[in-house]
Amino acid sequence: MTFPYLQENAESYQRLKSLVYRLTDTDLALSTDYGWTVSALLAHLAFWDQRVLVILQRWKESGFDESPIDSTAVNDSLKVICEALEPRRAAELSLIAAEQVDAELKTLTPDFVRQIEEHIEATSTQFRMNRSLHRAGHLDDIEALLNK
Repeated sequence: MTFPYLQENAESYQRLKSLVYRLTDTDLALSTDYGWTVSALLAHLAFWDQRVLVILQRWKESGFDESPIDSTAVNDSLKVICEALEPRRAAELSLIAAEQVDAELKTLTPDFVRQIEEHIEATSTQFRMNRSLHRAGHLDDIEALLNK
């Protein structure tokens, strides 16, 4: 058995990569209806992919913990930091983080995936191995903005 979300994650990475490579500086500065610039959304994606990577590595080394997070507070706090990043660098970080977390997820054994799923179910930890779910929503938003 291979990692269950391998195809979805790979497709969302390719979609992200294609989008990032075609974005202009003007595109990166566009703002969504909910107040995030394209570059800030890409930095936001980088953060959440990086968080999953760090948690996976910690769980492999030290065992499972709850890793609680208040995503609304984090996103509200993170917005100002994401917007402060140089836009092109934010876009690059989204690709780096996505590539790294996808590569880490590919290394998981079926037994470890099962353990993660059981842990998440038992603790209600906000943790998605299927990274495409988070990426898709924001990529949809960015593409809709570009097509206006």
